[in-house]
Amino acid sequence: MVRPICKNVFLLQKPSAPAEIEDLAVGRDLLDTLKAHEAHCVGMAANMIGVSKCIIAVSLGPVKLLMYNPKIEAKRGPYDAEEGCLSLTGTRKTVRYEEIEVTFRDAAWKPQRRTFRGQTAQIIQHEVDHTNGVLI
Repeated sequence: MVRPICKNVFLLQKPSAPAEIEDLAVGRDLLDTLKAHEAHCVGMAANMIGVSKCIIAVSLGPVKLLMYNPKIEAKRGPYDAEEGCLSLTGTRKTVRYEEIEVTFRDAAWKPQRRTFRGQTAQIIQHEVDHTNGVLI
């Protein structure tokens, strides 16, 4: 189900609770909402649809990656970036990392550990910030 985009800064700044297996439906709604906004959005966190759970969705072109409880375990190659957000107006400067290692549970609730680089790594970092209540 496509949900409305949350623009409430108070909710967006609240760290998200860990996702549970019962939150799989929230992940599906997050994917549906990301697909509905894919013309101008490449990633979303659950708090962007009003649910304070640690769930993110990332667009990898035609493939959408769903991550429950993503945690960045390692990061390499810092660089300066400027990012926008569907929930906020304008852009903001931040530091991102060219390569990250992430642990998470996938859409089937199986544990994963993967390395991401480039734009995909940047998107994941932005969405993980959302789950931690950090607005960029």
